[in-house]
Amino acid sequence: MQPIAFRSHRFGAASRRRVRACLGFIATALTASSSSAATIQAPLGYLTAHGPRAATILDLTYGTLAISCLVSVIIAGLLVWAILRRRPDRDRTDPKALAVARTGGGLPWIYVGVGLSTVALFGAAAWTMVVLRAVATPATTPTLTVEITGKQWWWEVRYLDEDHARTFTTANEIHIPVGVPVAFRLKSEDVIHSFWVPALHGKTDVIPGQTNTTWLQADRPGVYRGQCTEYCGKQHAHMGFVVVAESSEAFARWYQNQLAPAPPPAGDLAEAQKTFAAKCGACHAVRGSLVGGRLGPDLSHLKSRRTLAAGTLPNTPGHLGAWIADPQHFKPGAKMPRLDISGPELARVQTYLATLD
Repeated sequence: MQPIAFRSHRFGAASRRRVRACLGFIATALTASSSSAATIQAPLGYLTAHGPRAATILDLTYGTLAISCLVSVIIAGLLVWAILRRRPDRDRTDPKALAVARTGGGLPWIYVGVGLSTVALFGAAAWTMVVLRAVATPATTPTLTVEITGKQWWWEVRYLDEDHARTFTTANEIHIPVGVPVAFRLKSEDVIHSFWVPALHGKTDVIPGQTNTTWLQADRPGVYRGQCTEYCGKQHAHMGFVVVAESSEAFARWYQNQLAPAPPPAGDLAEAQKTFAAKCGACHAVRGSLVGGRLGPDLSHLKSRRTLAAGTLPNTPGHLGAWIADPQHFKPGAKMPRLDISGPELARVQTYLATLD
């Protein structure tokens, strides 16, 4: 890409630096957004709905969009008509005519415009109230509750059950059964976040010191992208997640697999687990092992997840090794530090993580 040349004398050195900084920021933002979308491989669009809650919201979206377009067309038409309409010849030839004069006839336009605007606004407000009531609670009581905790910059996902033995924690990937509502409890550990899966439901803020509730339902199997939509810091754009909607049978198999503890290490794997505990155990947990850190994501069954670092990287051996070696390269400002880890140690850590499927 060729540098931009500023030839006008009005651009000083400071101005050129500011403009180039703005262009660089825009390019970085676009690159980050496109790479995140490519990694998660699921569209982040709100003009399609795959659940009853999203469908109700989508109807209101199209309705208000149609009203807005109609108002814009009417205003533009009236403006063009006012510009092009011809004045009577008398106004231009009469020497006694004032350059600016009250000609009358304007008040009816104001009365009609205010009346129509009032009707449209009250109609939109009433429709909005109806939609809010419709999406407030699901048609049937959810039997599955998921607790989401927003952190800088990833999502802790905890499946709750009255039987504590069936409660477990994962990260950044939410599995739900198709065709039934799922309840969500939303909390934050640090700053305000916002939980949004546009194809399934509307936005809900995630606020420190407060538990908000929401629900969603998917009508068909699929992978739906979610995103934090409240600016929460340097890596806000890389705080994504996915919702995997699957049949009841597939969800039950996944749930049961998540409850399984890590395999007991033996032979070379025991040494690999020791290296993992020494290098990663202070922050990460693996169920069924002696590693129980709480600062970072729970890595139990890590290999079953689609992405790393909240949708920033695909979950492949190469990307996993690069992420462990230098997380600040991919996600500057993240709380995971660059580890003082040798090549052999990195290989052993990867060997152990490869068993967590």
